[in-house]
Amino acid sequence: MLLHEPHHDGSVLHVPDGEVPLGATVPVRVRVPHRPDGTPGAGQVALRVVRDGEPQLSAAVVDGVDDAGTWWRADLTAWNPVASYRFLLAGPGGGYAWLNGTGLHHRDVTDGADFRLPTYPPAPDWVADQIVYQVFPDRFARSAAAHSRAGGGPTAADLPPWAVPAGWDAPVTHRGPDVAQQVYGGDLDGVAQHLAHLSRVGATLLYLTPFFEGRSNHRYDAVSFDRVDPLLGGDAAFERLVGAVHRLGMRVIGDLTTNHTGAGHEWFLAAQADASSEEAGFYTFRTHPDDYASWWDIPTLPKLDHASAALARRLYDGPASVAARWLKAGLDGWRVDVANMTGRAGAVDLAHDVARALRRTAAEAGGDAWVVAEHGHDASGDLAGDGWHGTMDYAGFTRPVWAWLNGGAPGGPGLEHGLPFLGLPVGVPVLPGGAVVRTMREVHAAMPWRSWAASTTHLDSHDTPRFRTVTGGGTSGWVDAAGRGRDRHLAGLALQMTMPGVPAVFMGDEIGLTGVDGEHSRTPFPWDRSDAWDTPTLAAYETWTGLRRSRVALRRGGLRWVHAGTDSMTYLREHPDERVLVHVARGDHDPVRLPLRALGVPRARDVTTLVGEPVGDPGDGTLLLPGGGPAAHAYLLP
Repeated sequence: MLLHEPHHDGSVLHVPDGEVPLGATVPVRVRVPHRPDGTPGAGQVALRVVRDGEPQLSAAVVDGVDDAGTWWRADLTAWNPVASYRFLLAGPGGGYAWLNGTGLHHRDVTDGADFRLPTYPPAPDWVADQIVYQVFPDRFARSAAAHSRAGGGPTAADLPPWAVPAGWDAPVTHRGPDVAQQVYGGDLDGVAQHLAHLSRVGATLLYLTPFFEGRSNHRYDAVSFDRVDPLLGGDAAFERLVGAVHRLGMRVIGDLTTNHTGAGHEWFLAAQADASSEEAGFYTFRTHPDDYASWWDIPTLPKLDHASAALARRLYDGPASVAARWLKAGLDGWRVDVANMTGRAGAVDLAHDVARALRRTAAEAGGDAWVVAEHGHDASGDLAGDGWHGTMDYAGFTRPVWAWLNGGAPGGPGLEHGLPFLGLPVGVPVLPGGAVVRTMREVHAAMPWRSWAASTTHLDSHDTPRFRTVTGGGTSGWVDAAGRGRDRHLAGLALQMTMPGVPAVFMGDEIGLTGVDGEHSRTPFPWDRSDAWDTPTLAAYETWTGLRRSRVALRRGGLRWVHAGTDSMTYLREHPDERVLVHVARGDHDPVRLPLRALGVPRARDVTTLVGEPVGDPGDGTLLLPGGGPAAHAYLLP
């Protein structure tokens, strides 16, 4: 039971919203619940903040008392660009404990999990209200014009020499030499013609993987950043799509590769042709022109050298850059590919310089553009400064959720999928809820709240197996219409739509598509076979995205853990305007009993069921949360 622990986070209940300038003083608040017998949980609270490397303590004062606990307030001065702080709590009868981002500790702790308050401008305010829908353009939809051609799709005559045409229902080649060459013919006009589907599933922001011309179906090997791939309809199709998105009140972000280009990129060709050219400084040649540094030693992906100021001006720094041009053309932000490796090579580390410049360009050229970084592991070292607004939260969300809801492991329900655990040479584990919650708290304690809130939460993406396969829904690459992994999938969906961060749905998750690896998961969307969709899953997406959009606590509230059991997780999302209690279970478990007084709820009947089963009322001053599972429930508290 975590409900009795003191709590602080960076949300508006605890820290003032908006930018905190360097040197400014702001009030920070911490809630200390009463003990189970109703006595105060602390007799003294102090704020510990590090100033110029030296810790300082200042006394907190009581800011309010209710039946559940006491609010304490202290003044925090942001002496340094990132203010690092935690709270000291002393009991009425002696003893002390530290409260930091990972929770309460009755011992000394390091500064590593201290709360962090940056003095840099936060992410654009609109980001908190978004639900992202990720589209891999080649596989989402063919436009009516493309569909009307002979055979309903591209032929070899329609395609460049590198491409291999595929029928829309042909199996995805996900191993072997043709993985990146298989082209199904989806285009940007096709995306525009299906925007109503995005609205149906509650999406408010379209995220497009690269639309620049490349020599592969994924286009992360751009040959130019100056034009939209003609296979996708060219620049005119981009303009039509962006216009259609904005007319619907939605937003759109692109995918920019700052780590490398393709070997066919016009910059790289110029660099190879002339060692004295400006472009030659964009890359690292060991021996000109054919021995050069490349991403993971893949020769088709030469790595960019960010020591070049000219490269910065051309790619991401300033009004004449590639990044600025497409923001001016209508993009509302960028997802940055391989952000974790950008500008890093051996003893050289310019990643923060790149992030800082790109964020500055986004603010100047895009007005209030969002910059979110790809990062597959601990991203905390890149998130405390004035660079990326957030990251793809694989470490703090995707990995722990997979480990809790894995339904394909031996002994689990469904198929034994045998999937590796996101890059590790071991299978996806099955971990208890307590271990999963500890992982989430540790990962998020290492980053500012504002960075966490501006990061994306994914059940999967175009780079991973499908979540439906992880939960036991099969490995065919097709729709799991039988619903073998449905219940655990929808438990994960509830977590995604009710936790901090910006939920990001990969196209097809909402109809139950499966896949065993990233390439296999890039299944063409089966528009002409809607009878095969898993309609209960689609209905659940409509329900949970609708709930998130209608509840400010789910979009902008803090996160307070209430209970972590082996097979269930319970937490509060709290905002000045409302409180929502979420209870998610992966299987049957003992019903969770919560004291009404600690929740600040007068009577169990005052709790409103938003999704799922009603709470039980034992009549003994507690409320009883449902014990069945897999299942997910959400409740509005008074």
